[in-house]
Amino acid sequence: MKILFDQNISYKIANKLKKLYPEARHVRHVGLEDKEDYEIWEYAKSNGFAIATFDSDYYDIALVKGSPPKIIWLRTGNLSTDEISALFQKDYELLKAFLTNKDFFEVSCIIMT
Repeated sequence: MKILFDQNISYKIANKLKKLYPEARHVRHVGLEDKEDYEIWEYAKSNGFAIATFDSDYYDIALVKGSPPKIIWLRTGNLSTDEISALFQKDYELLKAFLTNKDFFEVSCIIMT
């Protein structure tokens, strides 16, 4: 599963999750650090990534443009990198279904709490 972690999440997260999510990347690793949301959105769309973020702006973009890319919106408050990693590990099957199952094709955003 290709997940692109937004800049509001530590760049260390991709390494922590590489066993379960080997294709996960952080915006820093693909040259998008400090870029505008729309640039990150276009990169994710063009390269088959979902976007994981704390930022509501991507949800707003998804309401207008739909998907892809799909949005994984973290509405958890501030979490450490280890806590975010644990959340993505715990919800692996749910995220896999959201990102790959045809039943979720028209769902553009999942909210993790």
